[in-house]
Amino acid sequence: MVRFEQVSKIYERGGETITGLDRVTIEVAKGDFCAFIGPSGCGKSTLLNLVAGLDMPTSGSIFLGGRSTGQFASDDWTRVRRETVGIIFQAFHLIPGLTAAENVAFPLLLRGERGASVQTRVEKVLELVSMTARRHHRPSELSGGEQQRVAIARAIVHQPEIILADEPTGNLDSQHGAEIIVLLRSLVERFNQTLLLVTHSTAAAEAADYVWAMKDGQLVSMTQYEHVTVVA
Repeated sequence: MVRFEQVSKIYERGGETITGLDRVTIEVAKGDFCAFIGPSGCGKSTLLNLVAGLDMPTSGSIFLGGRSTGQFASDDWTRVRRETVGIIFQAFHLIPGLTAAENVAFPLLLRGERGASVQTRVEKVLELVSMTARRHHRPSELSGGEQQRVAIARAIVHQPEIILADEPTGNLDSQHGAEIIVLLRSLVERFNQTLLLVTHSTAAAEAADYVWAMKDGQLVSMTQYEHVTVVA
């Protein structure tokens, strides 16, 4: 589902050359839950940004669902983010003036969808993340854990094939963080989506099928885990 072939990302900042990714080659199959762990600046978030088209590689090739992204124009990447990829951020990025349900509906409205089908989809994903009772509340009326659940609902409402989660538990306490990781694991198992998780948390990473440790823009080691399926 996601494949990198010798991908590098080099930044120029203030006359200094910074290597974000250094010749990374990796393949993540459909339905895999893959985590990336390592110190700040090791390239974890750069990797996710390249998958989402929020940044472009300096060299190498990226494939999504077997399609090379090398010739993608801005409109192609917009379509990918609206149809193929769902992104979960550490800082939630909910729209303050909208209710939970309206925040979740927003990606569908951007795609031009309207009417009862939008409401039905929104209600379904709010139920999946256990936020139905809070659907009319605005972000300021929700706890951090509740805001992240809404952000997850927004990321999956358009039924993406790939979910990118960048430090989704970074702003949460350990209990709420653990609940979010259990929720993400259940979504992967229920819908066979591909999940790429970036985290500093060893406990969060161990929920994945396998974990890549990163250092200085490179993948340095991989650990695989066995999990009992929690969703039929």
